[in-house]
Amino acid sequence: MGLKERAAARRAKMVVNRAANFEEAEAWDLDFWQSQSPEQRLSAFLAIRRDVDKVMKARLAGEKAGRKDR
Repeated sequence: MGLKERAAARRAKMVVNRAANFEEAEAWDLDFWQSQSPEQRLSAFLAIRRDVDKVMKARLAGEKAGRKDR
């Protein structure tokens, strides 16, 4: 599968919403996550944790190199 096909497949899976205010956004977010299976919620949580770990490692590497990217 090429880049264009992967991008099209990814876009087909996306679920999006445009909220008029924070309350509407929070309600939609809650509905979305409650509609997901426990396995899907756990998978999303683990993906977020992996991303946070990458950011923290990059930040530490930057600080060790003498940069302060904050």
